[in-house]
Amino acid sequence: MPVKLHEVLERTLPALGYELVDCEMHAGGGLVRVFIDKPGGVDVEDCAQVSNHLTHLFAVENIDYGRLEVSSPGLDRPLKKEADFARFDGREAQLKLREPIGNTRRIKGVLRGIDAGTGVLRLETADGTHAIPLANIDKARLIPKIEWRNAR
Repeated sequence: MPVKLHEVLERTLPALGYELVDCEMHAGGGLVRVFIDKPGGVDVEDCAQVSNHLTHLFAVENIDYGRLEVSSPGLDRPLKKEADFARFDGREAQLKLREPIGNTRRIKGVLRGIDAGTGVLRLETADGTHAIPLANIDKARLIPKIEWRNAR
């Protein structure tokens, strides 16, 4: 992904009231995917508003693309920044690690905060609480919590 695209989105979306969760640019068809969030979640109108704004902005910024998709990050939202881990404290997440803990690179548990200034995440698992440096996290996603209700 070109640095310019990421920079443009990081400086534009917060002014519109949204957080940039992630963005992807696929060279094959010029597809640009932008994942946004805001407190309380994102709906279809939010995606349409951001899409319209970015269409005009990309023309001004000379960002070449063929198709633009704007969507919410989904129930299994990726966690990328330190602020993401802090925001979703108490939620269950699945991590893929760069260096294994014990003999595993995949671990899931409940987020229990980040130690201030150290960049170390605390993750509560079935076998105890682990201190995991953010630098050791390759990928992280929330585990969706779906509550089914009796529809009658």
